[in-house]
Amino acid sequence: MLPRVLVIDDDPNLRDALRRGLSYEGFTVETAADGEAGLAAARERPPDVVVLDILMPGLDGIEVCRRLRVASQVPILMLTARDAVSDRILGLETGADDYLVKPFDFGELVARIHALLRRASPQAGEVLRYADLSLDTASRRAKRGPRDIELTTREYKLLELFMRNPGRVFSSDHIVERVWGDDFAGESNVVEVYIRYLRKKLEAEGEPRLIHTMRGSGYVLREE
Repeated sequence: MLPRVLVIDDDPNLRDALRRGLSYEGFTVETAADGEAGLAAARERPPDVVVLDILMPGLDGIEVCRRLRVASQVPILMLTARDAVSDRILGLETGADDYLVKPFDFGELVARIHALLRRASPQAGEVLRYADLSLDTASRRAKRGPRDIELTTREYKLLELFMRNPGRVFSSDHIVERVWGDDFAGESNVVEVYIRYLRKKLEAEGEPRLIHTMRGSGYVLREE
C-alpha cells in the first residue's frame, strides 16, 4: 500500500502542484483547502503524513496541528512562509515533527517526508541482494559495494521490482503496472527515463552494468 499524504493548504496552485508531484513520487495524496476540511479528512481517512500550512483562514495551522496531535501521533510537516525562529519553535512545540519554509525545494520536501515515515515505522526490513548490490527495504536505501545510493520513491520501487526478480525480463507496460499502478498519468517514455536515472545512480565509472535493455522485450537485472 502506498503511503498516504494529506496536504492542508489554502493555496490551490500549491495544493495541485503537491498532489501531482507527490503522486508521481509514489504517494497517495489527499488535499484540503482549510483547517476544518483537513481535520475531517484526517478523521475519515487517517494519513501516514500531514503536510500542513500555518497561514490559513479560519483555523490556522497551529490550531490544526494542536487538534491533530490530541487525536493522533501522525507525523506532521509544517509548511509556511514564516521563517522566524519563534514561529518554528511554536510549530514544533505545538506538536509538529518538522518544518519547511516556503519557497522550498520539492526534492527536499520528499526527502523530509521519507524521513518522517522512517521515524514513524522503524521496524527492521528485508535486505535484498544481487551481485554487489543491496537494497534495504526498511530504509529504502541501496548500496553498491561500499557506495551508498539515495533513491526516490519511484526509483526504489523500480529497483525493488528488479531485485525481487533477477533474470526476469519486464516489458515497459508491465513495469508501469507494477511501479506506477493506477496513479500513472505520465508520458509514454517514463520507464525509459527512470531506467536512465537508476542506471546513473547504480553504475559509477568502472562498475559493470546490471540493468540491461532487451531490444523489443524490455529490461532485466543480470550480471554481464
